[in-house]
Amino acid sequence: MENSISEKKQKVSFEYFGGIFSSWDSLFSEAAAFASQLGKDKLITISHSEDRNDGIVTVWYWEDDTE
Repeated sequence: MENSISEKKQKVSFEYFGGIFSSWDSLFSEAAAFASQLGKDKLITISHSEDRNDGIVTVWYWEDDTE
Protein backbone atom coordinates (compact mmCIF):
# COMPACT_ATOMS: atom_id res chain seq x y z
CA MET A 1 0.00 0.00 0.00
CA GLU A 2 1.39 3.40 -0.98
CA ASN A 3 2.03 6.14 1.60
CA SER A 4 -0.10 9.23 1.21
CA ILE A 5 1.71 12.46 0.37
CA SER A 6 1.16 13.74 3.92
CA GLU A 7 2.95 10.74 5.48
CA LYS A 8 6.71 10.98 5.79
CA LYS A 9 8.74 7.85 5.17
CA GLN A 10 11.02 7.07 8.10
CA LYS A 11 14.03 4.86 8.69
CA VAL A 12 15.83 3.59 11.77
CA SER A 13 19.09 5.42 12.55
CA PHE A 14 21.60 5.30 15.37
CA GLU A 15 24.28 7.33 17.08
CA TYR A 16 26.87 5.64 19.26
CA PHE A 17 29.07 6.92 22.07
CA GLY A 18 32.14 4.97 23.09
CA GLY A 19 35.72 4.96 24.10
CA ILE A 20 38.10 2.88 26.13
CA PHE A 21 39.03 5.92 28.25
CA SER A 22 35.44 7.07 28.92
CA SER A 23 33.56 6.16 32.08
CA TRP A 24 30.10 4.59 31.90
CA ASP A 25 28.69 7.75 33.51
CA SER A 26 30.22 9.86 30.76
CA LEU A 27 28.97 7.59 27.96
CA PHE A 28 25.43 7.42 29.34
CA SER A 29 25.37 11.19 29.95
CA GLU A 30 26.36 11.87 26.34
CA ALA A 31 23.78 9.40 25.05
CA ALA A 32 21.07 10.85 27.30
CA ALA A 33 21.82 14.40 26.11
CA PHE A 34 21.58 13.30 22.48
CA ALA A 35 18.36 11.35 23.10
CA SER A 36 16.81 14.34 24.89
CA GLN A 37 17.42 16.50 21.81
CA LEU A 38 15.57 13.97 19.65
CA GLY A 39 12.38 14.03 21.65
CA LYS A 40 10.38 11.05 22.87
CA ASP A 41 8.45 10.63 19.61
CA LYS A 42 11.65 9.81 17.68
CA LEU A 43 13.47 7.75 20.32
CA ILE A 44 13.27 3.95 19.93
CA THR A 45 15.68 2.73 22.63
CA ILE A 46 19.13 3.05 24.17
CA SER A 47 21.42 0.00 24.30
CA HIS A 48 24.91 -0.68 25.61
CA SER A 49 27.72 -3.16 25.10
CA GLU A 50 31.15 -3.80 26.59
CA ASP A 51 34.15 -5.75 25.34
CA ARG A 52 37.50 -5.74 27.14
CA ASN A 53 36.66 -2.54 29.04
CA ASP A 54 35.65 -0.75 25.81
CA GLY A 55 32.10 0.47 26.37
CA ILE A 56 29.60 1.62 23.76
CA VAL A 57 26.19 3.19 24.29
CA THR A 58 23.92 3.37 21.23
CA VAL A 59 20.84 5.54 20.76
CA TRP A 60 18.35 4.11 18.23
CA TYR A 61 15.84 6.56 16.75
CA TRP A 62 13.47 7.30 13.86
CA GLU A 63 14.69 9.69 11.16
CA ASP A 64 12.98 11.04 8.05
CA ASP A 65 14.03 9.04 4.98
CA THR A 66 15.17 11.50 2.35
CA GLU A 67 15.55 8.89 -0.41
